[in-house]
Amino acid sequence: MSNPYSFDYKVVSFRESLIGDALDSDKLEKVLNKHAEDGWGLKTITSADVKGRIGPGAVEGLLLTFERPRG
Repeated sequence: MSNPYSFDYKVVSFRESLIGDALDSDKLEKVLNKHAEDGWGLKTITSADVKGRIGPGAVEGLLLTFERPRG
């Protein structure tokens, strides 16, 4: 029997670009809806420095933490 309080967690980094553009709310909404379709519920959104694809620096972005019941 599974514990009714067991959850799986997933952390997704979200950033717009290395140039510092404002975050696009439409793109963020699409990411949230995509994970919701797979049963993930948004737990928290945290502002953080997110490593870019090129270069050693980081850019300001968001960490999205999702949870869903294990099972």
